[in-house]
Amino acid sequence: MTDTFSPKNTNTILYCKKWQETVDFYKGCLGLPITHNSDWFIEFKLTETAHISIADESRASIKSCGGAGVTLALQVESAAETWQHLRSSGLTIEPVREHPWGAYVFYFSDPEGHRIEVWSPK
Repeated sequence: MTDTFSPKNTNTILYCKKWQETVDFYKGCLGLPITHNSDWFIEFKLTETAHISIADESRASIKSCGGAGVTLALQVESAAETWQHLRSSGLTIEPVREHPWGAYVFYFSDPEGHRIEVWSPK
């Protein structure tokens, strides 16, 4: 029996007014590798099967939500080590804290206003 809905890959697309600034953030500040590059759409690799793309809203049929209602939750090996790395690169981020659901977590936002949650299990 085959599943009728069984995705093999995932790509979250963020439509941005601040397109170049947001691309520079994911490329330079977070150091994500680019897997696709056009003049208005950049895809970054998160894992072997997960990607995030930044699309220029001025060239797309979908407009930016200005970050409202979006949280990108990213699990890492160590929230504390990732926090230290990102702070040393100059990002302004909240301190790591223990979350009630049994994890260490911290938050920051990209230039478009999308909230990024970085967490690791306790």
